[in-house]
Amino acid sequence: MSAQGDCEFLVKRARELVPGDLWAAKAWLITARSLYPADFNIQYEMYTIERNAERTASAGRLLYDMFVNFPDQPAVWREISVITSALRSDSQDKQTQFLRGLFETLPGRVQCEMLLKATEQCFNTLERAEMLLLLLRRFPETVVQHGVGLGETLLDAESIEDQECPVNCFRKLFVCDVLPLIINNPDVRLPASLLYKYLNKAAEFYINYVTRSTQTESQYQGSQDSSDIMSPSKRSSQKYVIDGLTEKSSQVTDPWEKLFKILSVVGMRCEWQMDKGRRSFGDILHRMKDLCRYISNFDSDAHIKYKNQVVYSTMLVFFKNAFQYVSNIQPSLFQGPNAPNQTPLVLLEDVTNIYGDTDIDRNKHIHKKRKLAEGREKTMQSSDDEDPSGKARSRHITVNKADLANSIEVLESFKLARESWELLCSLESLDKEFTRICLAWKTDSWLWLRIFLTDMIIYQGQYKKAISSLHHLAALQGSHSPQQITGQGSLENQRALIQLATCHFALGEYRQTCEKVLDLMCCISLPIQEGGRVQEEQPKVKSKFRKGSDLKLWPCTSRAIMPYCLHLLLACFKLRAFTDSRDDMALGHVVVLLQHEWPRGENLFLKAINKICQQGNFQYENFFNYVTNIDMLEEFAYLRTQEGGKIHLELLPNQAMLIKHHTVTRGITKGVKEDFRLAMERQVSRCGENLMVVLHRFCINEKILLLQTLA
Repeated sequence: MSAQGDCEFLVKRARELVPGDLWAAKAWLITARSLYPADFNIQYEMYTIERNAERTASAGRLLYDMFVNFPDQPAVWREISVITSALRSDSQDKQTQFLRGLFETLPGRVQCEMLLKATEQCFNTLERAEMLLLLLRRFPETVVQHGVGLGETLLDAESIEDQECPVNCFRKLFVCDVLPLIINNPDVRLPASLLYKYLNKAAEFYINYVTRSTQTESQYQGSQDSSDIMSPSKRSSQKYVIDGLTEKSSQVTDPWEKLFKILSVVGMRCEWQMDKGRRSFGDILHRMKDLCRYISNFDSDAHIKYKNQVVYSTMLVFFKNAFQYVSNIQPSLFQGPNAPNQTPLVLLEDVTNIYGDTDIDRNKHIHKKRKLAEGREKTMQSSDDEDPSGKARSRHITVNKADLANSIEVLESFKLARESWELLCSLESLDKEFTRICLAWKTDSWLWLRIFLTDMIIYQGQYKKAISSLHHLAALQGSHSPQQITGQGSLENQRALIQLATCHFALGEYRQTCEKVLDLMCCISLPIQEGGRVQEEQPKVKSKFRKGSDLKLWPCTSRAIMPYCLHLLLACFKLRAFTDSRDDMALGHVVVLLQHEWPRGENLFLKAINKICQQGNFQYENFFNYVTNIDMLEEFAYLRTQEGGKIHLELLPNQAMLIKHHTVTRGITKGVKEDFRLAMERQVSRCGENLMVVLHRFCINEKILLLQTLA
């Protein structure tokens, strides 16, 4: 029998003995190895027995012997591949833990060599990268030799694979796993240009990861509690799987903190003017403003260095705070499907003072026997014609605490983001570099960022620019719409319409304001309320608010937006109604709208009554369709009496035709008086109607008439 035949016989005999007598099988194999020490099959069979029996130490020794003595055997590499897969796996099952333990028994030098050679066996870029990562983590001394090469391989693979989104498996491994190993190793020498390149890649990844929207998260699972809405880091640790990675490998905890840590390390390596210790965003921004004051005094190299410091530091403060602001005013952009509802907010011109500054005794009603002189004395004189744009005053934003619990923090984020943007645009060199980065990152397609920029432009009072921004926003929403969840589209549409309306109003373009408001009214669904006092349940603003407080974060819900729409309409028609020229239609619209929040508009109503008295007559044929306020009805009834001045009122539809008819049949006045009296009686019976439903119907049914009045 040949030596080969003898070996095969001995191995076969040992296998037969394994089920019944393991020790006898091992004895046969020990004898066989003594006789044929160079035979791989004998050693492999010994290893298989120890591995199957899960004897970690003895299996490890045998694997080590095979790795040293038979490095080219495919079976050895199959075994090593299984072990390295276990090392990379998230699984905690018994077999995986045994294989990890087996690997740990090997000498460190052998582990390192084994991982290096295993890496050479990998032809898949991702698998090769994960294998090298194992090596770099276990043996930091290898980072100098392999770290930068691995990083560049991952970035090249991202480019070759044509990954459109920065949140991909290659970028994640580079930014979160490889980059910290490279930049935190003092022995790795890197030129500043490469450090800036890596910082740029890291910033793009982390910002896109944190701000990924529900529309792009086809694999986003799990639910969040309400605190997650406020905490991007908590939200980012949810079960989100990046294609090509395991669930565990896809998770990034505290992304903003990690990003600012990378910024700090890169800054130290590039010899920026750094401050010791952790600083707030406000401190960082203040430091960058100081640096900008004398940045032009540096020579070329230093100028480039500090320009990069200002751009990257300020840019990250900007994106962090802009995201913080938007995630609080429109959390639905960043929530999973099971997240709790939180009221979205929208930044608008504050027109709540549209009735004027004079306080009204809310318990007092107009009495139908009031003398005209008293009415004239109470005519509002304060601020009807005050410029609503607020451009000349410093801008302040108010928000009800009930609508936004952490309002101080959110408004501070808005301020920091705004000041960061202004700093980045303050010098040509900064603006040029920031614009280059934004173009490369395609920030124009970031819906959340466009929402912030629009609000910032409105805050700055650049309303024409804001209107362009809102049209850009509408285009972005259109590109997202196929994936939008039900209701999200209508919310975006309402936000855009109401902000367009507020911008047109601030520009004095009242017809366009009215047009946007009436379009919005078609989207509003009214809740069914008991009685006609719906308006009292709307958000209230304190009667005394800070001087110059001309912007407000308003709940973007049908319930809250409709009162704001009515305020805007009233502001538009009020300016038309109280000019020197006569406009009964505008005056009639004002009377209808003043019913909302009655009696806040009582003084303005008295001003309208005074104008009617001065005219001696008044025509508004929609009066009985939409005026249901008992105080107003009494006042108009009083105007027709002798004491009220016998004002000629044409409030009935087609009243001119009725007068002609009554002239032929019953005389001019008798029939019309009777019709008026009956109409008033019918109207009094409607006083309990839901006023918001009446006013909503007014906006929908009279849309053409309302727009014609402002033509």
